[in-house]
Amino acid sequence: MTKIITIGSACKDMFFPTDEGVIMETPTDLESQKKIAFELGAKYHIQQRHESLGGISINVAAGLAKLGESVSCYTKIGDDEIGKWIIQELERADIELMEGSIEKNCSSDLSSILVDIKSADRVIFSNQTANQKLIVEMEKIGHPDWIFIGDLSGQWQKNIDTITAFGKKYNTPIVFNPRQKTIHDDVTKIVETISRSEIFFINKDEAIEIVSSYDKDALQELLNEEEYLIKSLHTVGAKIVALTDGAKGAWAYDGIDVLHVEAMMQKAVDSTGAGDAFTSGFFAAHLKGKNLMTCLKWGIANSSNSVTEYGGQKGLLKEEEIELMLLKKS
Repeated sequence: MTKIITIGSACKDMFFPTDEGVIMETPTDLESQKKIAFELGAKYHIQQRHESLGGISINVAAGLAKLGESVSCYTKIGDDEIGKWIIQELERADIELMEGSIEKNCSSDLSSILVDIKSADRVIFSNQTANQKLIVEMEKIGHPDWIFIGDLSGQWQKNIDTITAFGKKYNTPIVFNPRQKTIHDDVTKIVETISRSEIFFINKDEAIEIVSSYDKDALQELLNEEEYLIKSLHTVGAKIVALTDGAKGAWAYDGIDVLHVEAMMQKAVDSTGAGDAFTSGFFAAHLKGKNLMTCLKWGIANSSNSVTEYGGQKGLLKEEEIELMLLKKS
C-alpha cells in the first residue's frame, strides 16, 4: 500500500452559518470577484454552529485514508484542550500523527468560518499558532512513496526547500497545493515549487494571482480563461496541473489534452474543504492507476459530496461510493 506523508497544519474549524450577509459582485477584481458585507458594529444571532477537524493537509489525508491509502501527517499541535481534541479526531480518521508533532506550552490552530447559507460559500478566519513552529526534519519521516505539501506557515519557504531537496535526493514525487497566504507572501517561491511538483492543485482565483505574477503581458481576458491558466502553469514544470472553479467544475492538463468535468450539483450547505476533497479524490485515483479523466471525475464526485456537510471531513466518500455516484450520473 502506498505510504503518503501530508505536511501542513492541523486545526479545529468552527462554523457559523448565517443568511444576513450582503453578497457583492466585483467582476473587475479578478482575484476576488465576490465579497460579503455586514454592518459594522452590528450583532448577528447564529442559529447553529458546527465543528470539524481542518487544515488542507489534514483534509487531504482524511480523504486519502477514506479511499484506502496509508497516510501520515507531519504537523504541529499545541498541548492544550484543542490539541487533545485534534488528536482524537485524527485517530477516528485513521490518520497517523508523526512523532514530535506536539508542541509544549503552545496553542493549537483554530479557524472560525463564516458560512453564507444562501450560497454555501464561506470566509475563513484562521489563527495558526502551532503551525508557525513547524520545522520540517525529513530524517524523521523515513522514505515515503509520496509527499503532499499543503498549508504551511511560519518558516514555510525553508520547509519547502527542505522537502523539495529531499524529493530530489530520493526521487520522491511531490504533490503541491499552497495556501492563499503563502501565494501572497512569496509567489516566486510558489512558482519554484510548482516546477518541482508531480501534481499541482490550485483554484482559479489563486491561479490568476500566480500566472499574473510571471506573465506580465497577459490580457485580462486570457487570465480569466481556465485553459490559458492551466496551460501556463504546466509550462512552469508540474507534470499534471488540476484547477478547480467551484460550481463550474474542474480542469486537468498533463501536456496532452486539457480535460474538463462539470460539478455534480448537490444541495450544498458549506463549501469548506471542497477543494481538499477534490484533491484527495483526484490524487487517490492517480495512485490507483486511473487515467486523467477518471482522476477528474473522482475529484469532482468527492468534492460535490463534501459540500453537503459542514467541514472538510464528514462528506468524504469511500471508493465504492464514488463509483456508485459516477454510475448514477452516467
